[in-house]
Amino acid sequence: MQEFDPRRSATRWAPRVFTALAGLAALGLGLKLTADDVKAPAEKAALDPAALAALQHVAFAGAEAQPGFERPENVAVKVRPGETLLGAVQRAGVAPEEARQVVSVLQGAIDTVNIKAGMAFEAAVAQRRSQRGPARLIGLSMRTSPSSTLTVSRTFDGALRLRELEEKVRDEQKVACGEMNGSFYESVASVGGTPAIISQAAKLFSHKIDFSRDIQEGDRFCLVFDRKVTESGRTIDAGDLEYAEVKGQRFYAFDRRDSEGKTQFFDEMGKNIKGFLLRTPVDGARITSVFGMRRHPVLGYTRAHQGVDFGAGTGTPILAAGDGVVLEAKRWGGYGNWLRIRHSGNWDTGYGHISRYAPGIRPGMRVRQGQVVAYVGSTGLASGPHLHYEIWLKGQRVNPIGAKVPQGTVLAGSELAAFKSQKARIDRMLADGGPTGPDSSKLAELGQGKPDRL
Repeated sequence: MQEFDPRRSATRWAPRVFTALAGLAALGLGLKLTADDVKAPAEKAALDPAALAALQHVAFAGAEAQPGFERPENVAVKVRPGETLLGAVQRAGVAPEEARQVVSVLQGAIDTVNIKAGMAFEAAVAQRRSQRGPARLIGLSMRTSPSSTLTVSRTFDGALRLRELEEKVRDEQKVACGEMNGSFYESVASVGGTPAIISQAAKLFSHKIDFSRDIQEGDRFCLVFDRKVTESGRTIDAGDLEYAEVKGQRFYAFDRRDSEGKTQFFDEMGKNIKGFLLRTPVDGARITSVFGMRRHPVLGYTRAHQGVDFGAGTGTPILAAGDGVVLEAKRWGGYGNWLRIRHSGNWDTGYGHISRYAPGIRPGMRVRQGQVVAYVGSTGLASGPHLHYEIWLKGQRVNPIGAKVPQGTVLAGSELAAFKSQKARIDRMLADGGPTGPDSSKLAELGQGKPDRL
């Protein structure tokens, strides 16, 4: 049988490619690999769309020509605790001898003995038309890294063959713009933001925006971030956030490190956007009660409410509103488990109804802004789980909403000039690569000006 040569033009494979489409849809493997001789070292191939279709055809077109078998079905398998790879392959429904053959082929590429529970692979399995006897393995796909995959496939003569595909990975910057539709997380994720990037952006805006009250449907946002992406368009790693915009508030990263060595963000005028205190010390929480007189939900009579309540589920992390030192971590009457942090300039913040403290939180411990210090609960006089949050100035409580707390630092001199140069570069990216108007919910590749999907 003539072996496939990936150097030859892929156009002659067109008739077979169309024939193979039905089989590929049934397999559902999304495989990009074909075969080599049994027990031969796995051969690496470059990713080329035309050659890829031909490789898929060679690897799996034989599935349609297996006499006495039904069309193959895709079976997803995860290795169970204490299970061998051999046992996991057998669980896909194939005979022990076939499972041993597959493991033998894979031995040339991976350690088939010391495998971990949770390792996943997909098997294409064909049942016998007579319904008697074990199913037959047509192909098996296993991702061995974010950019490489192994496939064992059955050829026309029934032999099992191995191939490895290693995708090239490139570094790029991504512009992701859109409009709010649902939560901030959902909205950014819908245009390709990764969980890590969304978390960075949420923490960034927590100094300026209350996501439970300030965000409305249709509000525009835009992010610029680094990422590593494969040739097929899969993001395998997200790097640093370089720019973020929500509701017209624009923040630029600048290489001026904070006390932890992290890049800081500044607004368009060069003012550090890191405020003295966070507006919301609980991510994603909603305000359920404001500062002032109210009818107490437990006691039943009207009295002053000297803080703001944020509704959140038990166990939700509570963040330190600012850098400081723990002053109190104790049980305190109706507040239940109580935490008080002292900040500079005679400012304190207080946190009530805590379910538990974060490890190591005790009087005298230094904490940083955004650090998890406790978890939401309903201890003390509380009708349900929530955070009671207070701000104190010189020993007197003030309204956390609208409190005039100190502002961040402002760049000047050579630092300001360097920042303006960095800002101009980002602005050019947004102008060249960031979509506007009706298509603003799409991603734009910088330098290409066309959308894609993460």
